[in-house]
Amino acid sequence: MARVARVPTGIMRILFLAVLRAHTGNAVTAARIRDHLEAVGHTCILQDALDFESPSALASLISAEKFEAALALHLYRGGRLLQGQKIPFGIIFGGTDINEDINHGEKKQIMGTVLEEARFAVAFTESMKEMALTKWPHAKGKIHVQNQGISTMPNVTFNWNTFLQSAEINQSADNLHIFILICGLRRVKDPLYLVDAFSEWHQEEPNVYMVIVGPEVDPVFTSEVKARVKRAAGVQLMGEMPQEDLHAIVKNCFAVVNTSVSEGMSAAVLEEFVQLAKRLVNDPVLEKKIVTKGKEYARLCHSWKSERDTYQNLMRKLQ
Repeated sequence: MARVARVPTGIMRILFLAVLRAHTGNAVTAARIRDHLEAVGHTCILQDALDFESPSALASLISAEKFEAALALHLYRGGRLLQGQKIPFGIIFGGTDINEDINHGEKKQIMGTVLEEARFAVAFTESMKEMALTKWPHAKGKIHVQNQGISTMPNVTFNWNTFLQSAEINQSADNLHIFILICGLRRVKDPLYLVDAFSEWHQEEPNVYMVIVGPEVDPVFTSEVKARVKRAAGVQLMGEMPQEDLHAIVKNCFAVVNTSVSEGMSAAVLEEFVQLAKRLVNDPVLEKKIVTKGKEYARLCHSWKSERDTYQNLMRKLQ
């Protein structure tokens, strides 16, 4: 007798809305979560939230593609499009939701409505969840905390010396201390924050560099960044690169820095930054300790498997 293939129960056709600019954190996060869902048999279709102006514009796609459930990254950017749709959905908070949009009256109201309709919401940190609950207490019991999972795949053919040459850093890699800032060129990421501090440090110690790597998101701001970096000795600017190359860069560089306004960096950090960075450069024992602790923290708190289990389990709330 011929065997009949069975479709696993609970398998759904899922619409996933996110802002999908190439080589950005949003796109990487969305692709990773999509892979988690497809690993258990769901069909998960990524759509750029910026392609739709309103919920009604999205409704025809949902009907035509026969989506049974939806997920959105960003409570406002993606979630607002799911208001009133005839399919169940879940929401993943973005940093912009809590750090920026929550302070705008109309956006806050829309996000509150989205939270009421959502079957569940995911926050990347406990502090993000607590901030959300101060604004939308009705969401208590609906918000789950799941740190972002980490899965690195450095390009094994990546050549560090070639990268340095393309960044116009013509020194022996053995004696260099390269600090990397990875971000899209837009104001909220504040890539110019450390430029002057690094330029002054480079003039004292010519083997210290900062390299900014990322896509040109905001054309006007990109021009400003290029002009400023051009005048700053010891600071170089590189364009967007594939994720596997970025992982290889992180593996080879001395340290990674983050200057995003939306992720809570304060002016006090700049006042202390060079002093602490110099200590790190000159103290190999401290460097090794930080690397070891960092790896352990990532293993415990940013487990790729834990993230996969969480999203696969949450999908059951949409069935």
